[in-house]
Amino acid sequence: MNESRKGMRLEPFTFTIEAGKIREFAQALGDDNPDYETGKRIPPTFATVIEFWGSKKPMEDVLQLNMAKVLHAGQEYEYVGDMAVGDQITCEGEVIDAYTRAGMNFVVVENKYKNQRGELVLISRSTIIERS
Repeated sequence: MNESRKGMRLEPFTFTIEAGKIREFAQALGDDNPDYETGKRIPPTFATVIEFWGSKKPMEDVLQLNMAKVLHAGQEYEYVGDMAVGDQITCEGEVIDAYTRAGMNFVVVENKYKNQRGELVLISRSTIIERS
């Protein structure tokens, strides 16, 4: 069953970057960089905010995961462009790998983020483990 998730496309969504969300995220991280406070720059892991607030359905529902058994095993971000306050970022996700090992389900999700001009600005990959 786990392998059948491979190739699954997630519903795309669009998120507008707001200075307030950047500031909130930086505060949550305990990072007092003044550029984050003003929205001049965006923290490297800000894509987490985009995914959390932009997606209409939680990933655990889409992937039919039992959250009591889920571990977030890895996260990587590949920045290929810039993002700024006011940008409308569209995220398109896909399960690029799904397998079972040692009785646990592994799911690797890749999200591609494009700005309002259709330019790719970020690729993120997250590995999720669902324990048995």
